[in-house]
Amino acid sequence: MLDRFDRHINYLRISVTDRCNLRCTYCMPAEGIKLHSHSDILTYDEITAFTRDAVAMGITKVRLTGGEPLARRGITTLVRMLAGLEGITDLSMTTNGTLLAGHAQNLADAGLMRVNISLDTLDPEKYSSMTRGGNMADVLEGIKAAQRAGLRPVKINCVIKSTPDENDARMVAEFCMREGLEVRFIREMDLAGGTFSVVHGGTGGHCARCNRLRLTPDGMVRPCLFSNIAYSIRELGTREALRMALENKPERGTTNSTNGFYNIGG
Repeated sequence: MLDRFDRHINYLRISVTDRCNLRCTYCMPAEGIKLHSHSDILTYDEITAFTRDAVAMGITKVRLTGGEPLARRGITTLVRMLAGLEGITDLSMTTNGTLLAGHAQNLADAGLMRVNISLDTLDPEKYSSMTRGGNMADVLEGIKAAQRAGLRPVKINCVIKSTPDENDARMVAEFCMREGLEVRFIREMDLAGGTFSVVHGGTGGHCARCNRLRLTPDGMVRPCLFSNIAYSIRELGTREALRMALENKPERGTTNSTNGFYNIGG
């Protein structure tokens, strides 16, 4: 699919839930969030039907995000359903890793190809503070489980304040080198303020080369992370929502005042 700026759109990010078992300081306010009701959340059949239409229109890469995707019950079932769609060449997941040890092998068996895991520090106390109660040891076990299951490459997403030269970032980079992991450094972003930058080690944040669309847990197709533009697949149907998102994808991001990272997947 080509948008009006001749960008090749072949990447779909699906946020399967707005729920997360962590409360990371840069992602979620301390007081928590108002969650969608169960009836608002797309069913696995709806997600699969939408993805089938998206693939027919040119999507080849699919990533499951959240919230925390492993917090949604039966997520392996969705992976299996999506893996059965002909035309998907890359099926991946972004996760905080804390629940991954108990799911990695089943996810791989269901057809998941690779994972990105969030790890912003190797200091257990700092990790607990940043995530408001998370246990870094669970993430490290999740990384090992992903490697054993053959979910490769395992990529680490490390959020930074400004530069990969920060102490925590350097420690994460050294850890990744030792363990055979790839690492991406992502500067803290502000959706409402429109603050974002190119990802170090990845392709995100480069508007001129953006190749992605997003599906939110409540069925809104969003053509840009930093935009309020969204189209409901329940109101418009999947193909019309996709068509409108493609036709109205902005040339570059501005601001997003209607979503947070907890329900749009970053």
